Amino acid sequence: MNIGFWSCIILVIPFVIIGVLFAIFKEKATKFVSGFNSFSKEEQAMYDKAQVSRDIRNQCFIWTVIMLAGATLSCFLTPYMAIPTYIIWLVLFFREVHFDNHKAFKKYLLK
Repeated sequence: MNIGFWSCIILVIPFVIIGVLFAIFKEKATKFVSGFNSFSKEEQAMYDKAQVSRDIRNQCFIWTVIMLAGATLSCFLTPYMAIPTYIIWLVLFFREVHFDNHKAFKKYLLK
């Protein structure tokens, strides 16, 4: 049993599902974005919901590719390839995390 493979492949499933949901529902899917749904309707109208949805979709698909690469490398090289895969994913994940909602969505403000 290759624990590196399974630890990477298990995250592919939710990332693909979330990415596909944001691709299908586009602007309607922004109600599932953490922090954005806490804004009032008037505040939400000030932001580009389509861009928010595209960014979440793209992030999920990028994370899917990273985890698939990690699973493949873990399967064919060594199970320890899951470690750098998770490090890369964590760096990309925490680069996008913001604790202030207004700061997090500042780049989506409509002009």
